[in-house]
Amino acid sequence: MNKIIRGGRVLDPGNIDSIQDIYIKNGLISEAFPDSEANEIIDAKNLIITPGLIDMHVHLREPGHEYKETIETGCHSAAAGGFTAVCSMPNTNPVNDNPQTTRFIIKKASEAGFSRVYPVGAISNNLNGQKMCEYGDLKQAGAIAISDDGMPVENGMLMRRAFEYAKAFDLLVISHCEDLNLAANGSMNEGETSTKLGLVGIPNISESLVVSRDIGLCELADGKLHIAHVSTEESVNVIRDAKKRGIKVTCETAPHYFTLTDKSVGDYDTHAKMNPPLRSENDRLAIITGLKDGTIDIIATDHAPHSALEKDVEFDKAANGIIGLETSLSLGLKLVIDKQINLDDLIVKMSKSPASILGIDNSIKIGNNADLTLIDLSREFLVDSNEFKSKSKNSPFVGWKLKGQAVKTIVSGNVVFDRH
Repeated sequence: MNKIIRGGRVLDPGNIDSIQDIYIKNGLISEAFPDSEANEIIDAKNLIITPGLIDMHVHLREPGHEYKETIETGCHSAAAGGFTAVCSMPNTNPVNDNPQTTRFIIKKASEAGFSRVYPVGAISNNLNGQKMCEYGDLKQAGAIAISDDGMPVENGMLMRRAFEYAKAFDLLVISHCEDLNLAANGSMNEGETSTKLGLVGIPNISESLVVSRDIGLCELADGKLHIAHVSTEESVNVIRDAKKRGIKVTCETAPHYFTLTDKSVGDYDTHAKMNPPLRSENDRLAIITGLKDGTIDIIATDHAPHSALEKDVEFDKAANGIIGLETSLSLGLKLVIDKQINLDDLIVKMSKSPASILGIDNSIKIGNNADLTLIDLSREFLVDSNEFKSKSKNSPFVGWKLKGQAVKTIVSGNVVFDRH
């Protein structure tokens, strides 16, 4: 199928920023050809065309928890959010600690026909932090990185060996930074709000202490470290310093950490419960500063679907996490509207930097896969849970009025989501 995307503003930061047409042949960006050879001409007037958005941190729940999300519904949700690819975390059941599960995830994503899925394999068998997985087998099966996300690797020696072993296979190590003893089974940020609500709080140091440890281990092993879901000012400061010293560390934050604070817990709202928890206003502002100055490389969602069974319970017993694939871009654009970052920076953090970290060339150039996101910056909408493509509805942003949204998502030249 030959396609022409006509008259959009093509924005590929550092490469292109101009009104032009994009030509697609056999799923690849091609040289120009006559209109008569096109099977479809897409009118992109007044739209932004970017390299496909990539989310480095999602939970697709399959295998094992299909009542919350399936690979198909998760990929549909991703496509609806403008994401042409996502990285799926390994805390499924069974855990993605073996090549059979890795291949299963890739096969199911291919059958679904929405966004691409790059599976993340586990650091340790069954995420128990006791024995390393066979990283070579995982990579051969299609794993793009390793992580015990959802659980920290508490054993420092095992984490050191993981960096060393992963380096042999050029695998990125994604770290869930949390000291479980300091977190002490808390259910929200430690501070004034937790005290008022009578809930056990989680101090900032439970994150930043392990951030410091893993940066040190990465430096020792000369490995590659990516720190997941950064939420605290202290973590931002530690990462900024490490980057200045030339350590190969990257990191992500999520929209809820630059948009909400622990006050959003309000009257025990479990849709505001996640791990790491929503932090203070000072932390929120520090996250925005980290995005501005480049300390924080990417915006990911930590998309974590849960059913009402896990959320409609007492706050301290509720599951951690919210869905985010279908609101992430719009919340990022709110930073642009508020002049916190510019549009180029946002596209870098949601597309170009994730691709670079993962070793993917998603530039808009002849010969590359036609993975593209078409965005209407002027589109205003109310977040409505009934419109979510995700199987779960656990979002604190329901009812918010947002501006700017993906209207078409294209993967290998195929329109996998069309909002019109």
